[in-house]
Amino acid sequence: MRCDSRGVDKGASDGESVRPEMPYGHRWEPIPQGKARLADQERVLGIDHPDTLTSRHELAGAYRTAGRLTEAIVLLEQTLAGRARVLGNDHPDTLTSRHELAGAYQVMRRLAEAILLYKMTLAGRARVLGIDHPDTLTSRHELAGACWLVGRLTEAVVLFEQTLAGRVRVLGNDHPDTLISSNNLAGVYWLMGQLDKAIPLFEATLAGREHALGEDHLDTLTSGNNLAGAYRAAGQIDKAIVLYRATLAGCERILGGNHPTTLTVRENFRLARGD
Repeated sequence: MRCDSRGVDKGASDGESVRPEMPYGHRWEPIPQGKARLADQERVLGIDHPDTLTSRHELAGAYRTAGRLTEAIVLLEQTLAGRARVLGNDHPDTLTSRHELAGAYQVMRRLAEAILLYKMTLAGRARVLGIDHPDTLTSRHELAGACWLVGRLTEAVVLFEQTLAGRVRVLGNDHPDTLISSNNLAGVYWLMGQLDKAIPLFEATLAGREHALGEDHLDTLTSGNNLAGAYRAAGQIDKAIVLYRATLAGCERILGGNHPTTLTVRENFRLARGD
């Protein structure tokens, strides 16, 4: 099952890396230009000027997007230290730096460090922004995902339940972030053997994604695969086969026959049929 991420959809067996927090459609400045801008600002403004810290943060994002995580982490650590020193631990920019450093640690599987930073960020955002602010909900969601990855499922369930309730309240049932939370919570329920809770959530997630995103959106196809897998795990083979067939047809139509998601769904369909 797939594990979704918004800044972690999280599923029952493997995890997708956390994406950096950024406005929708944000494009990082190319690395050479970012390095030049940072060097100029360090020389003219000083290493701890807020504009310099912002440029360092932006350059870290460019490195991370390019897959150069070691370099990104060094810059994020420097930015976090500078923002904490200049702006204070609870300034929103400091909290953003802490959150994104936690995400980079998680991608590198430095999970103990990631969890510590996520907890600090969640506490700070709850205190400064409120428990239902979207950024606070994102921090809770990411902490839940990190707990999931280290096998702390009881903690993950509580955090995902809180995040889902908050997102429903603030964003609505069919918001993409709400649907990510419902998918992830269903995935943890499945891992804990609670299919009676997982299946209704997967069904609701699939219906919500069909309504909000369309039947052929990749997230909708992912939900179809997840729900079919839960049906199969619960012994509801006929339902699983019907849903796998429909999901596979969508994957082949939208992604092509050789896309990794298509190949995964095709293999799941084969196993459900007992071929």
